[in-house]
Parts: sequence; structure tokens; C-alpha cells
Amino acid sequence: MTTTDHFADDPRTNLERMLAGDLYIADDPEIARRQRRAMRLAARYQDAFIEDADKARPILADLLESVGEGVEVRPPLYVDYGSNITIGARTFVNYHLTALDVARITIGEDCQIGPNVQLLTPTHPVEPQPRRDKLEAALPITIGDNVWLGGGVIVCPGVSIGDNSVIGAGAVVTKDIPANVVAVGNPARPVRTL
Repeated sequence: MTTTDHFADDPRTNLERMLAGDLYIADDPEIARRQRRAMRLAARYQDAFIEDADKARPILADLLESVGEGVEVRPPLYVDYGSNITIGARTFVNYHLTALDVARITIGEDCQIGPNVQLLTPTHPVEPQPRRDKLEAALPITIGDNVWLGGGVIVCPGVSIGDNSVIGAGAVVTKDIPANVVAVGNPARPVRTL
């Protein structure tokens, strides 16, 4: 079996390619170090939150890029890096958020995030060989202000959800959702204007 050198003319590391939003292979030692750091901080956050939510907040602030005033994130929290996630003021995140932040994840102010929500920025090639070669990339996710994501919602790479919108429980959001709508289903579609 022969493997293709997809980056023969690209002197960047896989981490640099990843941060640029380009295709990369996740075998960079710095990528692994950052992922382990995030796992350790998420575990410390969970343990501390169980004892005292206020004392756990500095750990969450260390894990994520930005945490607004009055944010509550109930653990467990699962992230790839944490450093690509911002959460706006007064947002509430229920148990078991999975936020795979290979690309930026922006969560606005005053949001309600239900349990078992998944925010998934990673992408993989559809073509078999590049996928076999372990190529991947990512697209950012943006959640506007005052958005409610019901339990079990999945938000796919590259999606934006507009201010004040509600995404019904179990919906799979594959395309942008405008502001001020209720969207449900798989794939999620607006069914009502607010």
C-alpha cells in the first residue's frame, strides 16, 4: 500500500494547518499535548464543580478561551481543545455538552443549551482515499444570542444559528438557521417565526 504525501510542498506543521482551517493530519505532538491538557482541565472542572461551582469557575476559564459573566456549565463537558470556545454572559449549558472545537465555536449571550448537545466542527473528506489517509479539517460554529438548543441537538460544521432561535430537541442542524425561528427535525428546518 502506498501513501500519498499530501503536504510535500507545505512546510507548515499539522497544527499550523489545523489552526489555519486547512486539511491536516492529527498526528502532531503539539495537537496531542493540547488535547490532553483539555481532558485534564475538563476532569478537574467536573471534580471541582461537584464540590463548589464557584470555585470551579477559574478552571473553566482556564479551559475555554472566554467565559462571560454569570455562565453556568454543568459537567461533564467534553472538548477537543477548549481554547477555541467562547461562551457569552448568562448562558446556561446543561450536562454532557460535547463541543469539538477544532475550529472556533462561539456561543452567544443568554443561551440555553440542553443536555447531550453536540457542537461538531471537524470535517472529513467524502472521498475514500483521503479519508483513509486520515485527512481532516474543520469549520466554525456560531450560536447567536438568546438561542435555545433543546436536548440532544447536533450542530454540524460550518453552521450559524441566528439570535433568538429555538432548535427543537433531537434536531440535526446541517445548514444555517436564521434569527427568530423555531427549527426542528433532521435536517432541521424552520417551522415557525417568532
